[in-house]
Amino acid sequence: MTAPRTEQTMGSVLPDVSLAPVDAPEQVWRLHEHAAHGRGALIVFWSSVCSHCARYDEYLTTLSQRHPELAFAAIASRQNETPDDIRAALQKRQLTFTTLYDTGMAVAHELFTQQTPRAFLVDADSRLMYRGAIDNFKYPEDTEYEAYLEPAIEQMLAGKPIARPEVPSFGCAIQSVYYTIPRPLKNLPKV
Repeated sequence: MTAPRTEQTMGSVLPDVSLAPVDAPEQVWRLHEHAAHGRGALIVFWSSVCSHCARYDEYLTTLSQRHPELAFAAIASRQNETPDDIRAALQKRQLTFTTLYDTGMAVAHELFTQQTPRAFLVDADSRLMYRGAIDNFKYPEDTEYEAYLEPAIEQMLAGKPIARPEVPSFGCAIQSVYYTIPRPLKNLPKV
């Protein structure tokens, strides 16, 4: 019997996410190990077919250059998305960030994640510091643009409290009944 699920709280240690990169399935990327080697880590639930995620291609590809003190990996958990699909999208879109494959959406369920993109920022002890959207899905040149993740990263790295540690995320569903028909539809009555 499995233990009941409990919500994670800010400041709690996230589970040690351990997943294989899609381009090196024989290896294992571990959250606690990577967070401890620097000043923390960022994981973003991501999908190669999510239009919301595509908007962040440049931001995510350049994140490690802007914040070398943070480990970064995207986690591909979306239902029916295969490692081959992900590798093809990474190559076609010239995305260079580490992308981990979440078989059966196990990590997404463990972290109560239902859509992509969704960011989790942890400190060097893997304590949850920020959870949610990257921004308000407007472009930086828009007058109503508001970044959420970037200020959280900057505040954490500066040793300051994060002003807005959680922002609801939005995007494409990781799992949906609309993606899978449970059984073939046959012998339907004629209309």
